Amino acid sequence: MTPYETARNLVQLLLKGEQAPSQELIREKVKMALSMLNSQKIAEGISVEEIIREIETLYSIWIPQGSILEDDDQAHIPWLYDSKSSIEWDFWDRYQRYLEEEKGWAPSTVLGLDHLTDEVLDRLEKPERSGSWDRRGMVVGQVQSGKTSHYTGLICKAVDSGYKLIVVLSGLHKSLRSQTQMRLDEGFLGRDSQVGRAFDTGMKQIGVGLIPIGRELKVIPGTTSADSGDFKTNIANYYNVPPSGSDPILMVVKKNKTVLNNLIRWAVNWGSQDPHSGKRVVRDFPLLVIDDEADNASINTKKLLFDKDGKLQPDQDATAINALIRKLLNSFEKRVYVGYTATPFANIFIHPEVDTGDHGEDLFPRNFIINLPTPSNYVGPVQVFGLNADSVAELDQVEGLDIVKDVDDQDEWMPIGHKTNHVPTHLPASLKEAIRVFILSCAVRIFREQIIEHNSMLIHVTRWKSVQDLVTHLVNEELTALKRRLRLGEGILLEQTLEEFKYYWEESFPQTSEAIVGTDLQPLVGIPVWEDINPILNDAAARIQVKKINGTAKDVLDYEEYKRKGLSLNVIAIGGDKLSRGLTLEGLSISYYLRPSKMYDTLMQMGRWFGYRPGYLDVCRLYTTKELVDWYRHITLASEELRKEFDRMERIGATPNDFRLKVRTHPAGLIITGISKMRNGEIMKVSFSGRIGETSTFYRDDTINLNNLRCTEEFISSLNQNFSERKNGNYVWGDIPAKKITDFLTGYQSHKNSRFACSENLVKYIKKQTSIGELISWTVVLISNEASKNHPYKISGLDVGLTFRRNDRKSPPNEYRLIKSRLLSPLDELIDLPQATIDEIFNLSTETRRKKIEVALKKGSTKWSEKDLEAIAKTPNGEIVREKRGELFNSEKGLLLLYTLDPQAIDSEIPVVGFVISFPSSERSEAIEYKVNLVDSEYELADEDED
Repeated sequence: MTPYETARNLVQLLLKGEQAPSQELIREKVKMALSMLNSQKIAEGISVEEIIREIETLYSIWIPQGSILEDDDQAHIPWLYDSKSSIEWDFWDRYQRYLEEEKGWAPSTVLGLDHLTDEVLDRLEKPERSGSWDRRGMVVGQVQSGKTSHYTGLICKAVDSGYKLIVVLSGLHKSLRSQTQMRLDEGFLGRDSQVGRAFDTGMKQIGVGLIPIGRELKVIPGTTSADSGDFKTNIANYYNVPPSGSDPILMVVKKNKTVLNNLIRWAVNWGSQDPHSGKRVVRDFPLLVIDDEADNASINTKKLLFDKDGKLQPDQDATAINALIRKLLNSFEKRVYVGYTATPFANIFIHPEVDTGDHGEDLFPRNFIINLPTPSNYVGPVQVFGLNADSVAELDQVEGLDIVKDVDDQDEWMPIGHKTNHVPTHLPASLKEAIRVFILSCAVRIFREQIIEHNSMLIHVTRWKSVQDLVTHLVNEELTALKRRLRLGEGILLEQTLEEFKYYWEESFPQTSEAIVGTDLQPLVGIPVWEDINPILNDAAARIQVKKINGTAKDVLDYEEYKRKGLSLNVIAIGGDKLSRGLTLEGLSISYYLRPSKMYDTLMQMGRWFGYRPGYLDVCRLYTTKELVDWYRHITLASEELRKEFDRMERIGATPNDFRLKVRTHPAGLIITGISKMRNGEIMKVSFSGRIGETSTFYRDDTINLNNLRCTEEFISSLNQNFSERKNGNYVWGDIPAKKITDFLTGYQSHKNSRFACSENLVKYIKKQTSIGELISWTVVLISNEASKNHPYKISGLDVGLTFRRNDRKSPPNEYRLIKSRLLSPLDELIDLPQATIDEIFNLSTETRRKKIEVALKKGSTKWSEKDLEAIAKTPNGEIVREKRGELFNSEKGLLLLYTLDPQAIDSEIPVVGFVISFPSSERSEAIEYKVNLVDSEYELADEDED
């Protein structure tokens, strides 16, 4: 621990119990702490103002409340709060002190963790409860948001309350298993499990083990953090580790067939025969299984079998890991399963009724799903990539941080779909730039006296080991040359090198730091100028080494070894899939990422750059392609929309199964879950009841746009005899039969990326509804912008004022993508409704808005104030509009709005036609079948052992 960290932690100790200390109190305690340390000559040179700024930032971190869906299981009785006073919380108290005193966590963050782990523990079964019981749940958190800390806290509390065997399923690779074991060694076990034998009493104390509590807390580690430290039956038997007795047992194991089989055999060997099933079962030894990255390898992707009546057949096959996890749970009389993941939608799609004699019940989280909130200092997909406003999902616009850099020179160097024999012969200019920016980033951290903090750069461009080797060699050559020029360069050579660095420095560092430093995401730290950085460059570069990450435990242990010696590890890490899930690169500041994928859960998990970057977020950069940024923005929007749906369903008291059914018919669900359904070729279903079908992305292709314009003109010409009125300048036709609508949509070519506006799916849905007497009559509106400065455009002889919608500057050159992804003007959705209904909609919209603000204020949001509660909604709530449309017209009438867009937005002469369909809510909505499209499985789903 550095003198600065010692001083900071002492200040926090002096402020213990203060929830919102004033600046005067913080200053007083800082001076007191430095005075105490100065007497020991520890605090020399520490800046009073810097500690004050960091402490103020720590105390300003706030954590919103989480959202919870749970079933109405009458057999489960909430027990925790009645039992709290009678339980000795030794493991939890020790972990809590460790987080505050050693890790420097803010009090509000520790308090939030305490509350959230209580919420999970109370939904597990009371360990002393007699008889057989089984609970299943899931905890959802953002990528790199602190799920490990959460389940470490849960494990501490579970053991305090009486759970005896803790099994943590940690990924597919030994590097991740080892890293997880090390974190549990520090946060729960308190000893270094790798020193000596796993079961030696003389293990070195680390982490929580260094916190004095007055007595020894015993835990039997059945695994170690060593490369070969996974569970082995012979070692467990040799050291007499039975699932019985008073001491709890910790096992951290890979999701590996051999390991899980051995673990099950070891456990049931200590069990007794169940009179009903004839199988051996371990009794009175409560089991808690924590499934880390529960969407990875744990899902049964075998196709489910149904009989002719559509009922599940009793015998179902299962993939190996899924079957073994279920078998492990079934081997214990008292068992609990809690999955942790950032991409939960594959888990939610598990069929809740699968329960076979061979494997037991499947892993659907039937009892509860908890959506963890993220602290205000978390940097996630929304912060990195931004978020388009979406009034349908009630999502506000968020601008992404200015830390993403475009890569456009990678195609020849690392072609998409390259094979293991590909030979890159040079580094592209963008990667050379990224290496130099990493050196600058390290220099800033030296300037800020973050000298013993680790610094990492990620290079993830290929999955093939042989290609990774070549990239590693090229990067090593480049770094070595830079080091030599900075250390030994003279005259013009050194001058040119420094000019390069100065150029990259001035290009973005000062302005990015000014924008980020002092916000919730980063405390107030010093912002250097070039004259501060120039003299440090040689030192910064000299510390850096290049390392290929191949998945062995040693890759992770390097961080720990340097930490123990009071040193920092500065590393450029080059790897593939081993870097994708769970594995943490400490102090990650620069990422160079090219792996193309349309597998959304994979993309999100590969985002190692998400997380917490205290004191150095402003020097972080992500180098990637525009295409990948586009995919990330797409998945971020869909993910946020479904999280919003989760919050809404919590408010109405929905269960996990209700959420499962809702997600399965939510158009955004296709975006998230397509990959999880791909392997068994499942047909998914989507409903547009109460939703919008809206074009928001168009081709910048004159041929396609001319086709859509002609299609629209023919459609309008066919409606003229039904012309009803002009309303606010718009042309309105009423009582149009559904056949005309489906004919128009069939001829219209929508963009493949236009959200929820696939013509084929819309036609299917309309035809399904008309077959049951709904959507049989339509209102069609041709929007005419009276304020348009352009000369009116003629469509089927009608003068139409063109609508201007700005092109998103981040859209690819072959796309016209609307700013905020919105074509609809919300008031247009009211165009065929009577005034009394419109008044009711605005009243309900105002009330809904007020409730939304109340919830946000309770969760600590600073966006709203009490005054906002009194404001009247200026635009209608779309969900309410479509609900009232369904009630008013008995779900028989749909609304089609046609917008003719000004081609000047894309420097064209042909107007672009877009449409919006407002579907009424329907209690008889028929979901349409949607076939999940396959991606390039040869490249994306190749054998994982190759990496």
